[in-house]
This record gives sequence, structure tokens and C-alpha cells, in this order.
Amino acid sequence: MSSAEDLLKQALSLRTSDPTKAEALYKEVLATTSSADASTSERDQALRHQETALVSLGELYRDQKNAKGVSEVINLSRSFMSSTAKAKTAKLIRTLLDFFTPIPNSNQAQIEALQDNIAWAKQEKRIFLKHSLETRLVGLQLESLQYKAALALIDTLLTELKRLDDKMILTEVHLLESRVYRGTGNLAKAKAALTSARTAANSIYCPPHLQAQLDLQSGILHAEDKDYTTAYSYFFETFENLNAQDDPGALGALKYMLLCKIMLNLPEDVTSLLSVKLATKYAQLPDVESMRVVARAHQNRNLADFEKALKDYQKELSSDPTIRTHLSALYDTLLEQNLLRIVEPYSTVDIEYVAQQVGQGRQAVELKLSQMILDQVLHGVLDQGRGCLLIFDQPESDNTYGAAIQTLAQIGKVVDSLYAKTVKIA
Repeated sequence: MSSAEDLLKQALSLRTSDPTKAEALYKEVLATTSSADASTSERDQALRHQETALVSLGELYRDQKNAKGVSEVINLSRSFMSSTAKAKTAKLIRTLLDFFTPIPNSNQAQIEALQDNIAWAKQEKRIFLKHSLETRLVGLQLESLQYKAALALIDTLLTELKRLDDKMILTEVHLLESRVYRGTGNLAKAKAALTSARTAANSIYCPPHLQAQLDLQSGILHAEDKDYTTAYSYFFETFENLNAQDDPGALGALKYMLLCKIMLNLPEDVTSLLSVKLATKYAQLPDVESMRVVARAHQNRNLADFEKALKDYQKELSSDPTIRTHLSALYDTLLEQNLLRIVEPYSTVDIEYVAQQVGQGRQAVELKLSQMILDQVLHGVLDQGRGCLLIFDQPESDNTYGAAIQTLAQIGKVVDSLYAKTVKIA
């Protein structure tokens, strides 16, 4: 049994009880170099031990939530990667980068590690590794809302990928481009990028996970256009796909499906949807329960319950920008409906009374009423001196002018006809 094997076994036994000692042992294995007269099999075995030590040391730092330590391991791996196959290198660096995921607030450390490794891959002329790392960097910049930096990197990436005709990464980058443009609010470019992603995906075998991401983005963009029926069908495809792979992203797709039902004014369908076999295992989770509570509040047209749901399930409902945006629009609609219901019986009503009835501040109610008057949803006027709302009957449309214009148009035709006949007679 070699010394490196002994050290690895000893480090493994100490990982829980004495992580500092285990760390030192892993570093000792990494520092070991093969002798000049060592055989090929001995060198290969030494490289395998170093690879094991690198991954184990990364796992140790991951368990300790040490983002800086993971960055150091990635930097340590460069000397090892220089002497291994390029495919193995890419797999190892992806494995090490995945260790950042469970570490909270590690995005910045991960971005810096990626930028360092992109520079190294460029220097070593490892083009495919560089593209893979740059794609990952764009995803992180998107999460960190660094849209400008992400778009600049995407432009460079697309130029290089089109030259190499790498359809798989091209599909991923176009999908990221669509998500970035959607984040900036440019829906036209987001749709164009998604179309490019689908075009690239159609010419290759598209893995189920990537197909699910394309469907999810399609659903999100249709929901932005208020086409919730089409959006629902895309979210359902995504949910089925991810659920079959036991992917945690299936929960997000299910939440979007429930959101579509609520936005389509079909809150009663939420309960029946959650009784479907595929959805039953998610039915009791807080994320799903939050959507059920919102659906119930919407069904009852109860603004107080809706606000309570938003407050009680703030994490579940506010962390996702898509759900947050659409529920905000739904809240406005619900508030509008409640205000119309309250003021409908009156010709003059005190604004303070309306505010008390809907459980909102006077200023917020006044602002919403003025907006409704401007949008011609409500016919009336705000008397700020008296602090009341004067409501008028809905004006009946007067067709006199329209009828007069139509009559003149017909007279014009008659005169033209008579003139044409006169010319013929003459």
C-alpha cells in the first residue's frame, strides 16, 4: 500500500473529528511528486491519488462553508490539470466549482474563481474549457443582476461559438441571453434570443434538462404577455420533464402552473391540480401551500387575506421575481375590484371611509382612485377640499356625431353618382 493511499485513508477517517488535520494530510498528498524514474503506471496512480485529494479537500471546505478554501483548491488543481487529459480537466473543474453551490453568499468568490480560470484556460489555449467556464460565469452574473457584464460576455461568446458551430453550448448561451434580456425588461430581444436557442436545439439532441429550461423560459415569456393558457402548457411540460428526473426545479414549475390558474381567474382549479398524481408529493410543501392560500384569498376577493398571505409567505412568494411581479398585478386588480364594490352604491363617499373598508392607508387609496379615474375605470372626481369622492353615472355614448358623419358620407356618394351621370349626358 503506497504512502499516498495511507494518507488519504487517514484523512478520510479524520474529516469529521479533526478537519484541520485532514486538510493538512490532503495538502501533503497534493505536494507529493513522482520520481523521475517512476513507471507510467506509478505516475498514473499518483495522479489518481492527487485527483482524489483535490476533490476530498474541496468537499471538506464545502462542508465547512469555506468559499475561499474552495477557490484555493481550484487554483491548486491547475498544476495537476496541466498533466491530464483535457476532458478529465473539464470534468474536475466543474466538480470543484459545484462545491460553491451549498455555500451561502459565495457568488462573488465563485465569479472571481471563474475569471481566474478563464484567463488560465485562455493562456493554455483550452478553448472548450474556456467556453464552458464563460457560460457558467454568465449564469452567475445573471443571478447577481450584473446584466451589462453578462451581455458583454454573451456577445463575445456567441461570436466564437458560431465560428466553432458548437450547437450545445450555443443553445445554452442563447437561453441565458433570453433570461438576461428578460431581466432588463427587453421582452422583444428575450423572445428573439429564445427563438435562436430553439433553432440551435432543433439541430442536435437536446438533453431533457436543457429542454425543460427552454420550455420554462417560453412559459415565463408567454406569462409576461398575459397569455397564461399557453404559459400553463409550457410549465406543465417543464414540470413533467423535471419531475421524471427528480429535479428540485419541478417545484418551481408547479408554482408557475398554479400562478397561471390564479391569473386566469380559475383559483378553484388549484385544489384539483394538486390532487393530480404527479403533484401530490409537493402538495404539503410551504411553497405550494403559499399558492393555495393566495388562490383562496383571490377566490373570496378578500384583500386582507391576500395581504396576510403575502406577509406570512414572504420568502416563498417574494424570492421569485416572476411570481412577485404577477402577484403584484393581481393585488392591484383585487384592490380595484374592492374599491369599485365599496363606492358603487354612493354618489358621494368619504375617502377616509373607503380606506377603512379596504384596510389601506388614505393616501394609497386616494392615489389608486385617481389612477382609476384617469384610466376611466371609475367615472368621478376627487374633491380634496372636502376629502370625498364624487361619483358620476356612466356617460351614455352619444352617436349623433357618428350618425351625422355617416349621413354626409352617403350624401357625398349620391352627389358623386349624380355628377358622373351628368357628365355622361353632356
